[in-house]
Amino acid sequence: MNLNSIANLYSDPDAARLFFEKQCWPDGVVCPFCGLVGEAYRLKAKPDSKSPVRAGVWKCKGCRKQFTVTKGTIFEDSHIPLNTWLMAIHLLCASKKGMSAHQLHRMLGVTYKSAWFMVHRLRYAVTQEPMAAMLSGVVEMDETYIGGKRRASKRKTQATKIGAREKDYLGPVADKKAVFSMLQRNGDVRSHHVQRVTAANLRPIISLNVEAGARIMTDSGTVLHGAIHPRKHDQVNHRSEEYGRYERGICISTNTVEGFFSLLKRGITGIYHHVGSQHLHRYLSEFDFRYNTRKITDGERSVMMLRKAPGKRLMYRQLVPARSGA
Repeated sequence: MNLNSIANLYSDPDAARLFFEKQCWPDGVVCPFCGLVGEAYRLKAKPDSKSPVRAGVWKCKGCRKQFTVTKGTIFEDSHIPLNTWLMAIHLLCASKKGMSAHQLHRMLGVTYKSAWFMVHRLRYAVTQEPMAAMLSGVVEMDETYIGGKRRASKRKTQATKIGAREKDYLGPVADKKAVFSMLQRNGDVRSHHVQRVTAANLRPIISLNVEAGARIMTDSGTVLHGAIHPRKHDQVNHRSEEYGRYERGICISTNTVEGFFSLLKRGITGIYHHVGSQHLHRYLSEFDFRYNTRKITDGERSVMMLRKAPGKRLMYRQLVPARSGA
């Protein structure tokens, strides 16, 4: 599947709906109400009927309820045609560093608000479940900080503050957001937005995502050491310009997870430019998904994202809470 095939084969919503049904129901039509598989039939209006039947409606023989392929998915109640959704999925999956909502808004002909809501629903669809498949073997861990440079006016005000002590000055990451990532060598990565990088915050995340017998590799920071104990732990000392060494045929380094951070930061800085802290965890899900599916084609990645849509629902009011007094 590529842009050319999507434009030629799924140029209308009906053709896209058939494709969605094939991918979301590979083992037969699944009723979203009772879970019955393969016991539903497509509704069609009789030739002499004055009551039209909406395209794509199915009826379950068990619970007798009607539904479509979008019921109980991130596409439910969306007025955007499914062929437009399919194009958005492919563009997001085929762009290594992501695609902004403004770019989708211009390319797909939808409003910016719709494009923004679309990409957030797609990010929610690919959210990884903890404990589903824990990381094992050699696992690299590190933290990074997301955020732009501090404004010059703010630095100047701080520097000229009368009576300011050294400890009153903001640190280099004081107004940035912390991201903690765990990456299995030749495997998956899992990233989390944490308020503070402390052993107390990181210990439950590591316990839910990493097997007890995994071999952990970090830099020389002391925070991770307290969160990892009692797992086997190796460190590299970046302060002494040590970035990798071999012990019994195993490379001790954090270069792989730092390579993932380079993709993440270039995507945030060059594509999205600004990310709200309340939405950062969904952006991390997007980058994790693309990295974890790096060994397959763009078309296969798009199909995988589509198959993750059932069973998940994200409302606009969950993303943008109503303002009080409005």
